[in-house]
Amino acid sequence: MFAGSTIFAQLMNLLPWRRFQTCVARYKGDYKVKTFKCSEHFRVMAFAQLTYRESLRDIEACLRAMGSRVYHIGMKSAVSRNNLAHTNETRDWRIYADFTQILINRAKILYSNEPLGVDLKSTVYALDSTTIDLCMSLFPWARFRKTKSAIKLHTLMNLRGSIPEFIHITDGKIHDVKILDLLVPIPGSYYIMDRAYLDFERLYNLHMERAFFVTRAKTNFKFRRRYSNAVEKSTGVQCDQTIILTTHYPSKKYPEALRRIRFYDIERQKRLVFLTNNFDLPAVTIAKLYKSRWDIEIFFRWIKQHLRIKSFFGTSENAVKVQIWTAIATYLLVAIMKKDFKLEQSLYTILQVLSVSLFEKMPILEAFSKNYLRAQDDQNCNQLSLFD
Repeated sequence: MFAGSTIFAQLMNLLPWRRFQTCVARYKGDYKVKTFKCSEHFRVMAFAQLTYRESLRDIEACLRAMGSRVYHIGMKSAVSRNNLAHTNETRDWRIYADFTQILINRAKILYSNEPLGVDLKSTVYALDSTTIDLCMSLFPWARFRKTKSAIKLHTLMNLRGSIPEFIHITDGKIHDVKILDLLVPIPGSYYIMDRAYLDFERLYNLHMERAFFVTRAKTNFKFRRRYSNAVEKSTGVQCDQTIILTTHYPSKKYPEALRRIRFYDIERQKRLVFLTNNFDLPAVTIAKLYKSRWDIEIFFRWIKQHLRIKSFFGTSENAVKVQIWTAIATYLLVAIMKKDFKLEQSLYTILQVLSVSLFEKMPILEAFSKNYLRAQDDQNCNQLSLFD
């Protein structure tokens, strides 16, 4: 009989707790706190994510039902919904945001050799945002429309392994293109964006930082062709042009030449026009790079399906951000566990197994060793999947 730690305790042991305490000390999270410290708070929020808890009362009831076993997973204080609600309201969300960045850096290393789908050694990022609708009467600080509130998760995702390297949470009114001002471009990297980020002044800043971008042109786009390159139309590429902008303000903001590629997507029967500052890659590779941007859409759908970020345990801005950052940290923790233990199952299957076995005392590998959990069974699951 296995007499060691519970699966949840083993999972928590994968976290760099010393660095977590550095984040806590930075924002004085445990200052004058005698019970329910930040480490316990994080464990409770991670438990809520992994077991799909729906409310504070739900969390309290489940933890109390565990009795003395709660102590063995690192929760030394009794968890009440009032105490948890107060902590979510008052404890600085930046503690968990900074800790999530530490996990991001660790996961980025583990997934650095993941296949990209394009023969390219450079780092490729997809930039996009997703909107989470909120009730106006409960979340007035996140005003979006006259009768609606919402927040946005602006995300820069490394397409090697679907790791979100940059996340910025704003209210719904902030336009996507303003997030480009917050990025620190990496020379030689590729930034894949949709038309919402088409701002020539900001794109020129990316160009001056020696980073590459791929985006789509708008329908009213004005330009003058300098010359055209030969194309192989059987690949779907209809034209490959070097152009300059002709409209007054765009031409001032982006004074150099751009590359314009028109591509016909046979699957969707749609014509797409791409703009990029890269003149070396084949035109069909540029089209494939933009197609890989769909991975970030899958990421957004996946976290909305499998993490608790659509309904919140508190209504204040701090409580919402605490929940989102701890959810993303939990996502990264499971992704790190998948690599550390060399698990073949999809992230969806791993979360399902964890949700019903957190308090079991068995080695983590044993929980995923049953025949019905083999990777090939995941193919029958009609769910969005990552890391496959």
